[in-house]
Amino acid sequence: MSSDTTLEQSTWTIRQIWMLTVACCAVALVVAAMAALNTALPDLARDTGATQSQLTWIVDGYTLTLACLLLPAGALGDRYGRRELLMFGLLVFAAGSSIPVFADEPSWIIVSRVISGVGAAFVMPATLSLLTAGFPPAQRARAVGVWSGVAGSGAIAGLVVSGLLLEKWSWHSIFVGLAVVSVLILVVSFTIVTSKDAEAAPLDLPGTALIAGSIGLFVLGMIEAPARGWLDPVVLALLIGGIAMTAVFSWVELRTRHPLLDVRLFANRAFGSGAASLTLQFLATFGLFFLIVQYLQLVLDYSPLQSALALMPIAVPVMALSVVAPLLIPRIGLRALTATGVAFLGTGIALLTRLDPSSTYAEVCVPLVVAAIGLGLSTTPATAAIVSNAPDSKQGVASAVNDATREIGSAIGVALAGSILAAGYGNHVQPAVDLLPEPAKEPVSGSLAAALHVAEAAGPQGAQLAEFARESFIKGMDQGALTLAAIMWVSAIVLGFWAPGRQRD
Repeated sequence: MSSDTTLEQSTWTIRQIWMLTVACCAVALVVAAMAALNTALPDLARDTGATQSQLTWIVDGYTLTLACLLLPAGALGDRYGRRELLMFGLLVFAAGSSIPVFADEPSWIIVSRVISGVGAAFVMPATLSLLTAGFPPAQRARAVGVWSGVAGSGAIAGLVVSGLLLEKWSWHSIFVGLAVVSVLILVVSFTIVTSKDAEAAPLDLPGTALIAGSIGLFVLGMIEAPARGWLDPVVLALLIGGIAMTAVFSWVELRTRHPLLDVRLFANRAFGSGAASLTLQFLATFGLFFLIVQYLQLVLDYSPLQSALALMPIAVPVMALSVVAPLLIPRIGLRALTATGVAFLGTGIALLTRLDPSSTYAEVCVPLVVAAIGLGLSTTPATAAIVSNAPDSKQGVASAVNDATREIGSAIGVALAGSILAAGYGNHVQPAVDLLPEPAKEPVSGSLAAALHVAEAAGPQGAQLAEFARESFIKGMDQGALTLAAIMWVSAIVLGFWAPGRQRD
C-alpha cells in the first residue's frame, strides 16, 4: 500500500468530522439522560410527593423502554434511513422531556421518561450505524473509538450538568435542558447525509415482539431483584420468562427468511466475545457507580454535585484510550486488549476495599483511574468487533446489539451490587438494630441513608449509631466490590481464550 493511499485512508473529510460530531452529541444526550435525574430525586420527592416506588420508575422507566426497543429501532433505521430515524428519535425524546414542564405530577413524569426512552431507542443505534456506514473500513475504527469514549463518559456528564443546574434552578431545569439540546441536535441533523439498506427486507414482526418482550422481562426482573430479593416468585418469573422468550426468539430467527437479528452472528468469535465483553464491562461499571456514589454521599458526606465532580477522573482515561485503542487493535489484537481491559476494570473495583470512612479524595481516585484504564482499553475494541463483523446492510441491528448489551449489563450490575450491598449492610448492622427501639429498627436495618436520618434525631447516642452504620455500609460495599471484581477476573480469563487474537499478515 502506498503512502498516499495510507494518508487518504487516515484523513477524515469535513463531512465525516461533522457527522461524527452530531452523532457524538446525540449519544451523549441519551446516555446523560440515564443518569441525570439521580441527582434530582430528593427534590422530586419533596416537591411532587412521589413515593419510593414512583421515584424508582422515574429512573427505570427510561432504561426499561430503551432496552426493549433498541433492536427493532436499529432494524428500522437500516430499512428506512438512519438519519431519518435519528431525527424521529430526537423529536420523540424532546416531546417526552417537555412533559414535566407542563405536568409535574409523579405519574406524568414517569410517562415522560417512558416516552423519552422510546426516543432514545431510535437515537442510540442510529448514531453508531451512521458512522459505521459513513466511514470506510480503514477509518471506521477511529470513528467508533471516539463514539465509544463519548458514550462511556456520557453518564458522568449527565450527573455533573444536572448537579450544576440544581445549584441554581429547580429540577424542572433538567427536563428543559434535555428538551432544548435534543431540538438543537435535531436541527443540525438535517445537515448530515443518510444511509440505509438498498434492498430493505420486511420487518420481522414476530422477532420484534419476542426480543422486546424478552429484554423487557429480564431487565424488569433485574430492576425488581434488589427490592424483592432474588428468590421472590415475581423476580424469578420475570427472569425465567425473559430467558425462555430469548430462547424462543433464537429458534424463530433461525427459521425466518428475513430475521430481525441473525443469531448466527454470535457464532463469530469476534462478534460474540465483543457482545459478552461489553455486557460485562457495563455490569462492572454501573455496579461501581452504584457503590461509589453512595460511599461519597453517605460516608464522606459529599453533595450530589461534589460526588458527580469526583467521578470526573474516570472520563479522562476512557476518552484518551478509546481514541488510542483502535490503533492498538491491529498490533495487539482483540484478545489481549479485551482480557487486559476487563482485568484492569476488576482490579480497580477490588481497590474499593481499601476505602474507609476517613479516606481522602486522592485515595478514592486510585480505584476510579485503574477501572477507567480498563474500560478505555476494552470498550472500543468490543464495539469495533461487533460492528466490523456484521454486514453493511445490518449496521443498525449491529449497533443496537452493541447498545442492548450495555443496557442489560448496566441493569445486572446495579441489581447485583445493590443486592450484595443491602445484604452485607443488613447483616453487619444487625447488632446495633437489636438495641434500638422498635420504630427505629426497620429504617436503620434498611439503608445507611435511613440510619443516618435516625441518628440525627437520636441525640448524643446518634453519633455512635452513625459511625457503626457507616462501618456496616463499608463491609457491604467491600463484599459487593469483591464479587464484581471476581466476575471480571474470571471473565478476563474466559475472554482470553474466546476472543480472537491478532490477525497475521
